[in-house]
This record gives sequence, structure tokens and C-alpha cells, in this order.
Amino acid sequence: MEEIVEENLQEETTKEQEAETKKEKNKKPKNNKEIEALKEENARLQEKILRISAESQNMQRRYTEEIARIRKYEGEAFAKEILPIVDNFERAIKLDDNDLTDELSKFLSGFKMIYTNFITILNSKEIKEIDCKDKEFDSNFMEAVLTEKIEGIEKNQVIEVLQKGYMYKDKLLRPAMVKVSE
Repeated sequence: MEEIVEENLQEETTKEQEAETKKEKNKKPKNNKEIEALKEENARLQEKILRISAESQNMQRRYTEEIARIRKYEGEAFAKEILPIVDNFERAIKLDDNDLTDELSKFLSGFKMIYTNFITILNSKEIKEIDCKDKEFDSNFMEAVLTEKIEGIEKNQVIEVLQKGYMYKDKLLRPAMVKVSE
């Protein structure tokens, strides 16, 4: 009886193998048209994969550049807010020491120390004053608010700086307001 069962199992296994072989033969393309269609589909999918991969790399590069730019200029807003305070300190320091009493003179010297500290901190954060006095006018960094004709001074020379301009690293933070010769 065991022999009969074994023979039946072997016959079933053989039949299953034959059926799988027939299925595989049926899966194989029957002609060259189907082969070409599959090759084209394969090429199209490979091209799509390449495009998606390139797009992903470009997005990663743009993201990295944007993060680097944000980090580089992260203190810009703070710098813009602090500049009017520096301007006010400069105005206070311009007072004439000779016209002040002893107490006011000491007060003014304290202002000068605070101003010096401000400038040191700004320079350490790469916030630099734009040097423009007696230079040729440059519209990229300066804003001409007044003009005056003066003998002996070349045309387009900065005569006076009305409000200092500042750079933050390599970016213009605030243009200098200047008086220019005609």
C-alpha cells in the first residue's frame, strides 16, 4: 500500500513539474514584436529611474546650498536692528568735549567706551563699515542723497558721509547715504 501511495505521489509531482514547464513556455514571448516591446518598456523605465535619481540629487544639492546660505547670513536681521543704535551713539559722541561740564564729559567718555565695544562686536560678526569718504561714488554700495559743486574736487567724488553704510560678510546690509560732487 505504501508503494502505491509513493507511485501516486511521484506521478503527481511529475504532472506538477510538467504543468510548470508548460506555464514557463507560455510566459516566453512568442515573437520578436513582444521582445521589442519589452525592451522598449525596459529602456523607458530605466530612463525614468535615471531622471528621478538626477532630480533627487538636484533637490539634495539645492537643499544643502539653501541651508548653507541661511547659516551664513543668520545674523542679518539682528545686524539691521542694531545699526540705528550705533548711529545714535555716533551722534552722541560727536558732541564737543570743550562745551561740557565734568559730569557730562565723564558721561560722554562712557558712551565712547560703549560705542567702541559695539564696533568691536560688529567687526567680530563680520559687519563692516563701508569706507566711502573721498572715494568715487559707487551706486552698488552708496546712495547719493545730496549733490554739490565744489572747486578742486572731481565729479562723482563722495564729499560727505551722511549715514554710514555696512556690509554683512559679502552682502550689502545698508547702503551709505552720501553727498556727491557734481
